[in-house]
Amino acid sequence: MKIRAILLNLAVGLIAVVVLFPLVWMVSVSFMATGEAAVFPPPLLPSHWTLEHYRDLFLNQGMGRYLWNSFALATLATILALGFTVPAGYAFAKLKFAGRERLFQFLVAALVVPAQIGTLPLFLMLKSMGLVNTYAGALVPWLASIFGLFLVRQYALSIPDEMLEAARIDGASEGQIFRRIVLPTLQPIIVTLGLFVFLGSWNDFLWPLIILTDQSNYTLPVALAALSREHVQDIELMMAGAVVTVAPVLILFLALQRYYIRGMLAGSVKG
Repeated sequence: MKIRAILLNLAVGLIAVVVLFPLVWMVSVSFMATGEAAVFPPPLLPSHWTLEHYRDLFLNQGMGRYLWNSFALATLATILALGFTVPAGYAFAKLKFAGRERLFQFLVAALVVPAQIGTLPLFLMLKSMGLVNTYAGALVPWLASIFGLFLVRQYALSIPDEMLEAARIDGASEGQIFRRIVLPTLQPIIVTLGLFVFLGSWNDFLWPLIILTDQSNYTLPVALAALSREHVQDIELMMAGAVVTVAPVLILFLALQRYYIRGMLAGSVKG
């Protein structure tokens, strides 16, 4: 039994090393001098640690503005998505209205349609509204996702109907019930959904590439792709840009992982 546990731990450790190695090497290369990573075999650690690539990114390549653009768009997308999705998910779970089940079934069926199919119609619609190359246009796809609606609805189903009815009998309005009972109960799934939306918006490449035409409005993934075309041989600079892109969301995920895991596991165990 002990040998089996040791082998299992070794296997898990080996998998962790394989998964983490590209990330660690990316960070290591970002601190190397120019050209050091291009030699064969590539070194694992810098011979002389330097911050010159980070200084170049922020002083000469405008990385600070791209970082702000990504942060602002991801934050607004998260706030708007939660503002639309959470009440809608609760309504589908606990409020009775005509056609509720049919409408929800239709929305769930739409989950199988790839999002890329709607990219061109959405772009043409936003173009007719004058929202191309604006932050408002970049935020539209994140306003309300069907997946988020499904996630909130499934979690809201676990709220006892008796608790809501007791609040109504005591004279609480629907708004008071939502603020004082539903929102605190949905906290784990709200954090989980918020994390989903923030990470998705932060890492999104295709839609910002299409809708944002002015370079000053670029987000980090789009700016990094544009930078790679100009500095294709500068591996160390690209790795520094990748670290700047990955580090904020990695820190955010590690800080909120306990809420994320709780939200994902909620509802999986009954009784």
